[in-house]
Amino acid sequence: MKNLLYTLLFLCSLTVSAQKSLKSLLKEHNTENVPYITVDELKKETSNVILLDAREPKEFKVSHIENAQCVGYDHFDLDKTISSLKNKDAKIIVYCSLGIRSEDVAEKLQKAGFSNVYNLYGGIFEWKNEGNKVVNRKNKSTEKVHTFNKDWSKWLLKGKKVY
Repeated sequence: MKNLLYTLLFLCSLTVSAQKSLKSLLKEHNTENVPYITVDELKKETSNVILLDAREPKEFKVSHIENAQCVGYDHFDLDKTISSLKNKDAKIIVYCSLGIRSEDVAEKLQKAGFSNVYNLYGGIFEWKNEGNKVVNRKNKSTEKVHTFNKDWSKWLLKGKKVY
């Protein structure tokens, strides 16, 4: 019983430590001009949410959050994205691997007049780490997640890492 308690305390400390590190990483790279939405908050949303994936198409093809639209990052086309969005007041949630690239895309949408834009805290990695489903290019459930590169892969704790 004592060993179980120590094990649980150790695992909890790792989780808290990892969250603090993720928080620090995002603080270092982001301006935080776009409000975050957590995985738990996103899971409570209805189908009225528009999900935009700010990762590259090769990452999106490996897996993405179901019903997301790939808008990319390196070649993000604001005009093309705007033309696919019908309502500037719709709730738009942008995500990437961790929430860094998605903030850049979300800021561009804000500057274009979209008023209800959020950045998914921790991105698809946090989504998968929390045990949520991702789908591949054929919309079939998969355990694979493209981790952008080996350095970023440390943030993905669940699923099969693809580089």
